[in-house]
Amino acid sequence: METSRCTWPAKDALMIAYHDKEWGIPVHDDQKWFEFLLLDAFQAGLSWKTILHRREGFRKAFDNFDYHKIAAYTEADYERLLNDASIIRNRAKIRGTIKNAQVFIAIREEFGSFDKYIWQFTDGKTIVNNCKQLGDIPVRTELSDQISKALKKRGFSFVGSTICYSFMQAAGMINDHLEDCFRFEMCGAK
Repeated sequence: METSRCTWPAKDALMIAYHDKEWGIPVHDDQKWFEFLLLDAFQAGLSWKTILHRREGFRKAFDNFDYHKIAAYTEADYERLLNDASIIRNRAKIRGTIKNAQVFIAIREEFGSFDKYIWQFTDGKTIVNNCKQLGDIPVRTELSDQISKALKKRGFSFVGSTICYSFMQAAGMINDHLEDCFRFEMCGAK
């Protein structure tokens, strides 16, 4: 019998592995939070499949998503990244990532962790949307609008409402696994 899963991974092995082992599991590790923020920022205007297939290139190019190192990047690092074919070479997104690392550290200093800051928007609980089909899954909500505004106010870039919704799904703040998906219950369904 075939496993019932969300339809968006299609037949792509990397997308299936990401769906089955990672997407929607509540994140409480700041390193992982920054990875999702970085990857979702680069996803703006592109497909998740494109980003996922370059994830290891991003990991290597951006020092294993170490926000302390990224926050201290110099012009030489910026130029190195612009010439790295293993990532999406977008000037604004690269500059934004460096700035985002600096803002991320400032939030950690203020709240003790980014995790503590971001989960306050859902009172520390996963929101379960009980979607029956792919078309039921929103691309943004009032909550993602609110988080987007809050992050932009603090100085983040590439954190529009759709991007925020995407990282909320990835990091388990929202469970948008379809109800008949084998991961639905595992990721906080009630």
